[in-house]
Amino acid sequence: MMKDIKAFLGPKVGLTRDILSRDEDIRSEPGKDQEITRLRLRLAEAEEQLARLKAGGSVGIQRGDIPIFFVVGRPKSGTTWLRRMLDQHPEVLCHGEGRFFGRDDKDPNFENVRVNSKGQMMRPGSLHYTLGEYENLRIWLQRTWWSRDGDVDEHIACLTREAVHYFLARKLSETGKRIVGDKTPLQSAQTVSEIASMFPEAKVVHIIRDGRDQAVSHAHHRWNRVRPVEEGGRLTLEERDKRDRYRENPEGFVASGESIFSDQHLIGAAKGWCSQVGTTHREGTSVLGDGYTEVYYEDLLERPEEEMGRLFRFLGARDDERVVRRCVERNRFEEVARRQAGSEDSTSFLRKGIAGDWRSVFTECDKTIYKEIAGDLLIELGYEKDNNW
Repeated sequence: MMKDIKAFLGPKVGLTRDILSRDEDIRSEPGKDQEITRLRLRLAEAEEQLARLKAGGSVGIQRGDIPIFFVVGRPKSGTTWLRRMLDQHPEVLCHGEGRFFGRDDKDPNFENVRVNSKGQMMRPGSLHYTLGEYENLRIWLQRTWWSRDGDVDEHIACLTREAVHYFLARKLSETGKRIVGDKTPLQSAQTVSEIASMFPEAKVVHIIRDGRDQAVSHAHHRWNRVRPVEEGGRLTLEERDKRDRYRENPEGFVASGESIFSDQHLIGAAKGWCSQVGTTHREGTSVLGDGYTEVYYEDLLERPEEEMGRLFRFLGARDDERVVRRCVERNRFEEVARRQAGSEDSTSFLRKGIAGDWRSVFTECDKTIYKEIAGDLLIELGYEKDNNW
């Protein structure tokens, strides 16, 4: 495929150069100045694309020079939206969720249910977990002359790094782009530290969303994606009943004063947000230095072009206005979901696309539970001035 593209671009570059070599002879003809300018732009674009393809062809060899980044954040915090905008950039590849990190990140449902509700094959856990738990690999590392004098878990971490490099570089080489990143939802409070230990040279973008909105969005996501308990999943009968009644009459359900959460689920959501977002926020700069930055979901909604331009500069990509605007416009909620932001579809992955939705959903009891667990972090991150909410 790459050879075909190069073969196609090569003659175009040559033809344009040939035309430009005769520009002095035709400059005197009416309207030719504009034509020459247009041809020069075409030449520059073609040569830039050809250079990218040539660089991509050798990416596996010069992988140490590949700029790598990871987008981290709690699930339903805008990680997918951000990934799509980044991937739209002509220099940036950010198209997957590898689930590379998390030594203890095991999927508890894998042994019972290997296919999710959409018919997609599930994974046993993260790549790091899978390599670390493969007994034959551990035995090999313990017994071979090349590795038996070292720490097995350290070898596993190094092999994980090598595998991540391999997968990212291989996909990058197919695109002609030069910067590659993975969407890495926070599975634990140690995710960013694990990234830093394996990829100290990488950059990390942490997207933060008000934990209360994240909890609301994740509750709907859970209704859509988690299997019922009788099928080996974790969606309880209580949660299914809430889901069905909410979808039948959302306004009536909220007006009744009933919570969309079970107490157990809201407590878990608040603890997870507080632990994972709080730890990443506090440790990100200390473990990655200038390689760590944050972006707030709410700021992306309010001023998307400004924030995306900043992130592209952080990653070392072009940030000219035309490119940034295209990345934003093609991924607006209205463009992707085909409905106005604020118009809810509980069954959709792109449910509502707004900030502050928790205010119309949380009951007084929900507020109390969340405040007791995560109130201090809400204040620390600027979502509240104090606990009087």
